[in-house]
This record gives sequence, C-alpha cells and structure tokens, in this order.
Amino acid sequence: MALAVLGRVWGRRGELIATSLSGGAERFAELEEVYLFGAPGAPGERHPVGLESVWEHRGALVFKFRGVDSISEAEPLEGAEVRIPAEARRKLPEGEYFQSDLIGCEVVEQASGERLGVVAGWQEYGGPPLLEVHGEGEPLLIPFARSICVEIDVAGRRIAVDLPEGLKELNAPARPKNRRGRE
Repeated sequence: MALAVLGRVWGRRGELIATSLSGGAERFAELEEVYLFGAPGAPGERHPVGLESVWEHRGALVFKFRGVDSISEAEPLEGAEVRIPAEARRKLPEGEYFQSDLIGCEVVEQASGERLGVVAGWQEYGGPPLLEVHGEGEPLLIPFARSICVEIDVAGRRIAVDLPEGLKELNAPARPKNRRGRE
C-alpha cells in the first residue's frame, strides 16, 4: 500500500520532500521501516528501508531514511513510492475504506441491479473524491459519498450506488453541435 510519493531532495543530509497519500507525519511515527518502489535507486521489495524520521514542512512531508545521509544518496530515490505491506496498515474505523481496497470492486445500481462497471481509479478536485468506474463506453465518475455509495462490501468486491437523477447524463460525452452551435 502506497503511503507517500517522494519528490526532490530537501536539505544536505539526504532528506526528501514527499506528497502524502495517507495523512500527516503522525501516520509515520509508528513505522520503523518501509519499502521504496518506482525510482532507479529504490530497492523495491528486496529489502526494507529504515525510517529515521518524518516531519511536516509547509504542507509537505520530509522523509529521512537510515543510511541515506547525503544529497547524492537521496537523489536516486526521487519519485519513489513509499509503501508498506497490506498487513501493516492501520485499522480503519467502521465505514472508512482504503482507496486501494475499492479498486476492482464491481459497481451496481441499488434499485435496478444494473452493472455500471468496475472501480478503476480515483479523481479528486476539492469536493468528495470521485470513483472512476469503467464499464460500457466512457468512464463514469461517481461521488464517493455515503448518500450515493449506499452499500460497500469490500470482501465481496461490490459497491451498490443510488445515483442522483441525471448523473449518468453528466458523464456522457457531449454530442457534436451543428455549424450554428445548436445540437
């Protein structure tokens, strides 16, 4: 499970700025080691990397790894994902879900049972996150809100939704207009 994505080197002691995917610095206080994936110098799952410290700086996180003590040692890690095994994830309160657990879930309309597709990703624009559902035709964007996603069964890989009237039409591709700009 990805917790953060490392950015550029920060400072001279081998720290790296990162974008968090799972909360603030306090989230990392309980972790002693992590796995780094996706960058040329990232060891992947071959061996864990010790986590020396994590702190916040101007809305971003700063990571310091054990054994990474200079700019030249940190640069190969730029762009790496900071991950932990699924079994090391913290327990969530009832009714909360990890985004990664919802990817691949089948989405159906609660009232009709119509299959809308499968959750393929997320989009965030400042409001509630949007489930990106791939099925027939264009992807359908569904707000991840309790009033819409009314039944979530992670173990059964299924999400039942009660779509607001007109939501499907909002997601439909625009029809081409004639030369006068009318449909």
